[in-house]
Amino acid sequence: MTHLFNRQTFDEVMMPNYAPGAVIPVRGEGSHLWDQDGRSYIDFAGGIAVNALGHCHPELVKVLTDQAKTLWHLSNVWTNEPALKLAQQLCQLTFAEKVYFANSGAEANEAALKAARHWAIETFSADKHEIIAFNNAFHGRTLFTVSTGGQPKYSQGFGPTPGGITHLPFNDIDALDTRISHHTCAVIMEPIQGEAGIIPADHDFVRRARALCDENDALLIFDEIQTGVGRTGEMYAYQKIGVTPDILTTAKALGGGFPIGAMLCTNQVANVMGVGTHGSTYGGNPLACRVASKVLELISDPLLLDGVRERHLLFMDLLDQLNERCHLFHQIRGEGLLIGCELRNRWKGKARDLLVKAQDVGVMVLIAGPNVVRLAPSLIIPPEDIEEGLKRFGIAMSQFHDEHSEESDA
Repeated sequence: MTHLFNRQTFDEVMMPNYAPGAVIPVRGEGSHLWDQDGRSYIDFAGGIAVNALGHCHPELVKVLTDQAKTLWHLSNVWTNEPALKLAQQLCQLTFAEKVYFANSGAEANEAALKAARHWAIETFSADKHEIIAFNNAFHGRTLFTVSTGGQPKYSQGFGPTPGGITHLPFNDIDALDTRISHHTCAVIMEPIQGEAGIIPADHDFVRRARALCDENDALLIFDEIQTGVGRTGEMYAYQKIGVTPDILTTAKALGGGFPIGAMLCTNQVANVMGVGTHGSTYGGNPLACRVASKVLELISDPLLLDGVRERHLLFMDLLDQLNERCHLFHQIRGEGLLIGCELRNRWKGKARDLLVKAQDVGVMVLIAGPNVVRLAPSLIIPPEDIEEGLKRFGIAMSQFHDEHSEESDA
């Protein structure tokens, strides 16, 4: 079948900074997608942990269309009721006392980093500006956030990049003990490093980071862009660890597919951010906030969060069974419905090949670096879709194993 738009159209009119597959999805419902030719897929990718309630959830569709008939945009010259309600919900569900709205995770992290520096300079001195981050972290694609992220490949070729940023090994208490000082204004970390390959933070490491920040008058920032809003089986991952940050960033699942981000913080941080210190034209617009409000209402239900933990166990059990047959993965790890399957050294660097095989048999997965296949499905994916999707994934694993085993034997 010939289509008006296809993968070649992308090459003709879009910047080449992405390399999308040939399949173009055109419709979604729940945990299912359909492409231009009507072929169906089970979605274990979730828009990179964004579609937390699946595709076209009826309650989200309803509030979006209702709001679309009422009020779309005002800018922050005025406030609006959906933004106020959403901010109130976030404060009630977390440690936060104040909220700032943005359009994405990168923007939320940009705001967090700026706020941390401004707080330190206003409260102490201009010498207190060091930000400590961690190797292999990912915090966004703005120049500040990509510099803070611990993956040089994303900042190379864009210099000079912002200074005053130190990168340390993740989960290394001794390195953090040695480096942090009264010149440090903030430590930023992901409770689970997502793009690095689904690497959880050791709880002792997080607790020590909190103590060191307190000792050195520094802020602790949790980047929960990927782990937040129910993804790990808690509303936010810090709640399971039992360590409270001073700033938390959230996006991805917050809008259930509608773009929105937020920075949550204490009054201590918020009080230095006076009028004009930061802003966003679209941040806090009524459409995004109304949808996100409904997302929080649905996901904060304890029964839904219990379901995330139950689905985690089903995924892990079935993945272990598949791996017993093919022995592709060195480790299967993660929390809730953020799962990483790390390939053995024999297949190092070939995670994308397995992604393509999975797509070919009708299941969509992600990668997290060259060696890890990542699963981040809807938090309410039906168990039967998990079983069918992993049945298809098992076929892809077998095909991948046989094909690449032949290559290595040749």
